[in-house]
Order: sequence, then C-alpha cells, then structure tokens
Amino acid sequence: MLIWLFETLFTDVALFGFITFRTIMAALTAMAVSLLIGPLFIRHMTERQYGQPIRDLGPESHQVKAGTPTMGGTMILIALVISTLAWSDLGNRYVWTVLFVTLAFGGIGFLDDFKKLKYRDSRGLSAKAKYALQSLAALAVGLFLYYTAEVPANTQLFVPFFKDVAVPLGLGFVVLAYFVIVGSSNAVNLTDGLDGLAIMPAVFVAAGLGIFAYATSNSIIANHLGMPFVPGVGELAIFCAALGGAGLGFLWFNTYPAQVFMGDVGALAVGAALGLIAVAVRQEIVFFVMAGIFVIETLSVILQVASFKLTGKRIFRMAPIHHHFELKGWPEPKVIVRFWIIAVMLVLAALATLKIR
Repeated sequence: MLIWLFETLFTDVALFGFITFRTIMAALTAMAVSLLIGPLFIRHMTERQYGQPIRDLGPESHQVKAGTPTMGGTMILIALVISTLAWSDLGNRYVWTVLFVTLAFGGIGFLDDFKKLKYRDSRGLSAKAKYALQSLAALAVGLFLYYTAEVPANTQLFVPFFKDVAVPLGLGFVVLAYFVIVGSSNAVNLTDGLDGLAIMPAVFVAAGLGIFAYATSNSIIANHLGMPFVPGVGELAIFCAALGGAGLGFLWFNTYPAQVFMGDVGALAVGAALGLIAVAVRQEIVFFVMAGIFVIETLSVILQVASFKLTGKRIFRMAPIHHHFELKGWPEPKVIVRFWIIAVMLVLAALATLKIR
C-alpha cells in the first residue's frame, strides 16, 4: 500500500521499490505495532478473565500458569497484517495467498481458543473438526498455487545439494503443499507449551525463509546459487520480516514468566504461514531441516503414542519432548533457551545449503 502511495507522490524516488528497504521497515513496523497493542490486549483479556485452562495431564508445575491471558497470537496477527499490507506490493499473488492462509488458520485457532475459554475446557475444538477445517484451507491454497503456476519451477520438487535435480510433481504438488502447510501448523502448535518456546524458533525460521525468498526471486542470485528462479516470490521476504517483527514484539510479553500465551490462534496461523512460504520458495526439504525443532517435537509425540500402543511403554517421561526435560528436572528457562540454540543451529545449517549445490 505504501509503495503505491509513495511512488505516486514521489515518482523520482525509487527507495520504496527496494525489497531490502521494505523488509527492514516491515519488521520494525510489525514490532512497534505488537509492542503498542500488547498492554491493551493483556489488560482486556485480564479484565474479562479470559485465562488459559491448563490440562490436567501436563506437568504439575504448569498449574501456576492457570488464568494467564491467552489468545496472544491475535497480537501477532494484527501486527503482521498491518505491516504486510503497508509494505508489500499488493498486486502480488503470493502476498494475498499467505495472508489468506494465515488468517484462515488463525480463524480455526480462534474458534478452538474461544471454545476453551467459553467452556473452561482445555480440549477446545474436536480433532476431527480442526483437521477438517485445516484440510479445506490447505487444499484450497494448494490448488490455487498449482493452477496459477507461471513457470515449471512453481510445481517442481528441488533437492538440496543437487542443483540439476528438479522433479515434476504435477498434481502431486497439491498433496505436498497440503502436508507441508497442515503439518507445519500442527507442529508449531505442539511446540507451544512453554513460555516463548515456539515463537522464537518461528522467528528464526521466518528469517531463514525470507533469505530464500529474496534469493529465489532474483534471477542472477538464483542462477549463481543453483536455485530455482520463481518470479514474484521475493515479496514474501516482506511477510517474513513482518512475522519476525511481530513475533519479537509478542515475545516481549511472552518471555518467561509469560504475561500472555499465544494460543492456537497464533500457533496454527504462524505454522501454516511458514509452511506455505516454504512451498512457495520451493524449499520443502530444506524447511524440514530449518524447522527441525518443530519436527522433533512432533516426532516425539508420534513415537510416544506408537510405543505406548504397541508395547505399553513410554519412550519419554512426557510428550512433547520439552515436557520430558522438564520432568527430568531442567528449569523451564533452561529448556527454552537450549531449544532456541538448537533452532538457530538448524536454520544456519539450512542456509548453508545455499552454497552447497
């Protein structure tokens, strides 16, 4: 929006045309908005006693968190949308696609959180209802990207380390997009169990994907690095920056001990957005590494359930795995910071694939 206004008023100045400048401004804008609305949101939720119900099966130490305002992901979404609309090229299809996915999954999370608060029940929406709504949104986006593909690279699978390997997926692209978006959304949601545990890795991953988006949209850089060239996807770097800024602003209030929890409205939306960006920049395999913390958390739940059903024994003291370390005696801040460190290393490892091709 601002790029159109600025170029209309000042036709001889090209500053707003640079993605790098708009990326920086998007991050700063989103963080400022998040910091500004944070106290108002927390006060509103506290006055109405919209506190987080704590599940009985969780660690006993978490019972002290009961009543902490939740649905803080709403702050992230407001800051993210405002900043994206302000600094992105609104004629770009990727911008509207990622906004749709973010708000659709955020809406699903909102329904889930609202039901938890209304009935004071930690279960929220049924798993079937949540999964059905997620599937509908993800398939719609996958089909849209497939039928609006402009170049062959839009629907090919690229393998890291092999610059000449590009597998045509056909309609299989829709299936891949579906699993990446839904899987990422639920993985972030599973990770959101400790103060700041999910949002900071999400910020790291958003930064990494922003770099991929910028490089992928530049034909010279993409050719030099042996990456697919995908026209127009560079605008997603603006969104990634806005997500990072909004996430950092939210972390100001979510850091231990949290004044507000993200809730499903934030976790589902952030996860789905990251998954879609990975699909758009054609880096699904790299994303699997980059988002390794979310992958590990999800695998710990799958392995725990499978082991208990097959053998009657548990692999971990509690799943997701961050609870396992809590029950081993690690203080919550130690678990959080160590997971952040691992997340940084995984994002850096993923970025290293830019040159190893």
